[in-house]
Amino acid sequence: MKKAYRIKKNNEFQYIFKHGKSFANRQLVIYYAEKPGQEHFRIGLSVGKKIGNAVKRNQIKRYLRQAFHELEADIKPTVDMVIIARQPTKNMGFYEMKKSLSHLLYKQRLLKNK
Repeated sequence: MKKAYRIKKNNEFQYIFKHGKSFANRQLVIYYAEKPGQEHFRIGLSVGKKIGNAVKRNQIKRYLRQAFHELEADIKPTVDMVIIARQPTKNMGFYEMKKSLSHLLYKQRLLKNK
């Protein structure tokens, strides 16, 4: 995932939390805000310390980044998203995580119409 696709700054996270919408399933929570005129979507990832040690948290983030990379062509470009991992993600593999993420994006209509 290119750095231009990432949200890093705290004030950008806070803007999405305050002005965006949220939706969740058992594994992931998504906060998103529309940003018209943006060339590509951006994501911020958050995995809390309760989920596991640094190795496990980084693995979860790698899985999420890879899932976004594979879904990149289908996601609307005018959206900023923050993904928060919940406890069940520590026992999930890549394909389960990708399925969970696509379910969230589909439910919130963040995927382009085919």
